[in-house]
Amino acid sequence: MADNRIARGIVLVPCLLLGGAFLATAVWGEGVAEDNQRLAVLIGLGLLLAGGLSQLGLSDKSSSDPAGDDHSSEP
Repeated sequence: MADNRIARGIVLVPCLLLGGAFLATAVWGEGVAEDNQRLAVLIGLGLLLAGGLSQLGLSDKSSSDPAGDDHSSEP
């Protein structure tokens, strides 16, 4: 399967934005948000972790280097 950088970016941006929003709610939340502070921190960290992990995609050496290690043309 080909490495798709655009798809990884599409996953990264919402994860970072939503993760940051949940962490901000945990830090500055008042009223009802204070009761769910621990949940907001866990969701925020989970989203940030998921966004970071999406960038660690496995790539094939053959797809990243079309010339590859094909030495059949050498004498």
